[in-house]
Amino acid sequence: MDKKITALTLQKKNRERINVFLNDEFAFGLSKFVAAWLKVGQVLSEDKIAQLLAEDEIEVAYQRALKFIAHRIRSKKEVTQRLRKYPTPADVIEIVLARLEEKEYLNDEAFARAWVENRVEFRPRSTFLLRQELRQKGVGDDVIDVVLEELDDEVLAQSAADAFLRKIAHLDDEQKFREKLYGHLARKGFTYAMTADILTNEWQKLQDDF
Repeated sequence: MDKKITALTLQKKNRERINVFLNDEFAFGLSKFVAAWLKVGQVLSEDKIAQLLAEDEIEVAYQRALKFIAHRIRSKKEVTQRLRKYPTPADVIEIVLARLEEKEYLNDEAFARAWVENRVEFRPRSTFLLRQELRQKGVGDDVIDVVLEELDDEVLAQSAADAFLRKIAHLDDEQKFREKLYGHLARKGFTYAMTADILTNEWQKLQDDF
């Protein structure tokens, strides 16, 4: 049964949404974007109402996703997990992800590069750990391979050591110095083979400074 729009009003608590009244009774709310073409006196079929509600569900999820990625770049998996919390139907999530990718707001390679660059600069760790972290974020191995291909674990290990050395510079026992430094590097995912030269060289530098 067709119904006539008798009023369109802004919601008091959310000025981005419109209250739709059909036959003088409140029927449902819609986002401004979905409701933009509606006008008082317009007649809506049941199919059209269903279409509007479906479009609104997608728009609400899309705006939630935009808000989520506004603070920092996110992976597809992170956006998916976020939308599932509301919850959001799987087909709606797929549509939202596709729209975000089309507009280049969502790109797992860009996410992976940003993640790695941040880690390398502020919290250096091995490519093994970086790979694990990116997998947990839902990034595919093919993308991870591309992002990590230019990294050198020995360079990363040196960076990780440099960030930690000031904490152990006071140690005058070589064994304790090496144990502390290696323990730190091991927790960052570096093997002894990657760090052996660093342990020796940094201890020697410390002695040369005295």
